[in-house]
Amino acid sequence: MVNCNWKATFRFITHSPKSFFQRRCIPPSRNPTFLPSASTSEFLCLGQRVFPFFNSLSNRVDITEGCIGMPSAVLRKCYGSTAGLVQRNPKYSTLNDEDVSYFEGILGKKNVIQDEERLVAANTDWMHKYKGSSKLLLQPRSTHEVSQILKYCNSRCLAVVPQGGNTGLVGGSVPVFDEVIISLSSMNNIVSFDKVSGILVCEAGCILENIITFLDNEGFIMPLDLGAKGSCQIGGNVSTNAGGLRLVRYGSLHGNVLGLEAVLANGTVIDMLKTVLKDNTGYDLKHLFIGSEGSLGIVTKVSILTPPKLSSVNVAFLACKDYIICCWTDQNCFNTCDVLMELKRLEGKLLQEAKRKLGEILSAFEFLDIQSMNLVLNHLEGTRNPLPTMHNFYVLIETTGSDEAFDKQKLEAFLLHAMENELISDGVLAQDINQSSSFWHLREGIPEALMRAGAVYKYDLSIPVDKLYNLVEEMRTRLGNVANVVGYGHLGDGNLHLNISAPQYDDKILSQIEPYVYEWTSKHRGSISAEHGLGLMKANEILYSQSRETVQLMASIKNLMDPHKILNPYKVLPHSFSS
Repeated sequence: MVNCNWKATFRFITHSPKSFFQRRCIPPSRNPTFLPSASTSEFLCLGQRVFPFFNSLSNRVDITEGCIGMPSAVLRKCYGSTAGLVQRNPKYSTLNDEDVSYFEGILGKKNVIQDEERLVAANTDWMHKYKGSSKLLLQPRSTHEVSQILKYCNSRCLAVVPQGGNTGLVGGSVPVFDEVIISLSSMNNIVSFDKVSGILVCEAGCILENIITFLDNEGFIMPLDLGAKGSCQIGGNVSTNAGGLRLVRYGSLHGNVLGLEAVLANGTVIDMLKTVLKDNTGYDLKHLFIGSEGSLGIVTKVSILTPPKLSSVNVAFLACKDYIICCWTDQNCFNTCDVLMELKRLEGKLLQEAKRKLGEILSAFEFLDIQSMNLVLNHLEGTRNPLPTMHNFYVLIETTGSDEAFDKQKLEAFLLHAMENELISDGVLAQDINQSSSFWHLREGIPEALMRAGAVYKYDLSIPVDKLYNLVEEMRTRLGNVANVVGYGHLGDGNLHLNISAPQYDDKILSQIEPYVYEWTSKHRGSISAEHGLGLMKANEILYSQSRETVQLMASIKNLMDPHKILNPYKVLPHSFSS
């Protein structure tokens, strides 16, 4: 029976939004406020700073040396799936000295990179699964220079790969063979910001975290927030239609991006850099470039609608009700399947109630399972479970509003309702920014923990919420003890990050995963790529989510806009359609 007097024990301390929306730092801090069933013993917060999981190119570990904590043998598996069967298209030209001289004339020698060490970093994705063999990295400083590069490459039929922060997970931002790499990193200026409308115009090479900091100083926030914000660039975010942690509140980039500037394969600059909220003049072509992964053109500038920064932010870390022990020991009323279904029903119910009772202040609803929590606790130094015991499922809820008293009242009522209806069994509320950061680190640290654990097969899926966790369970049944199946993600928008961790890459394990994961997702009318894109990894799998007629129309658009197919070849579309 829940003690009705527990409500008076809640204490909510509003965070400093300036600190919250910048890098999350985690020095020692006061105890958080626990929900009534939690232990009130001292909570030890993380004692060190949280650094971005995605290092800059200059800090990359060479692929032959291995990642931190990962055997070098793990890195030798290149592509997985059918991507490894790609052959270089013979119609593409091979780079020669005349080409290099031409680019040096445009960009200057210091922006035409042939240094082997820097090329190794640019050729390799951050997971060290995909590695190209490009001999040239170009660093344009303006849209005009990008235009000149593409015009020349198109005339020579030199394939190119646009590259931002190189934080992608599907091999979309690195060469497959010897494509010329065009880095947008030097195009990193804020062009303009309107404090009345909140409309930001910036170049594609701006690092997301720098944009967040700039907006914070202006009293606004970026609607997009990612674990990789310290390295990823806005041009890459737009080109992959990145989702992130707060899509449930602010929606996707298709809604937040008002306009963009892009350069086509033949060097033509398309100026769609609108800074108005309404524009019904013809086809809204900017959407072709949002999510097309640089295969239709290179995005060079974007205009984004940013919301004002709100003063009241709260973060709760909750455990969903675990019926297994009470049902087996006390009542023995469910079999295993019934128990798991009940757990998922409760978690789905919690989301439903959060949307109804928190409404407009709900800004994030993330979940992780016990396997995810164990990985983080075992592989990330300084982490600690904020709850006294382990639970099957955890949920991180964030609220953001403008009225501290009103937000407290709504959150308090929701948590009381959740406890009384046994939707949660335990929980803790952050008292300050430091504790909020420690909670977020448990969720955002999962990718790094997986990398440290060994080889990992990563799948980014959109699945109806009521069926979302079924796939995780079925994969555990298929794989048994040969791999650790982990499920976490953005429950608020039905985005599952299915990760399968093993000591090393193994074709037998892969054969049990693919194409089963794609077939299962297709059967339940989901998407095989929720926010990571298709890249090289899933280009041949697009038909699991799109009809053949739709893909054929995409191929027709590609042929129209890039007839020589020099832009990011072998990616996005099936090779049979794009050849």
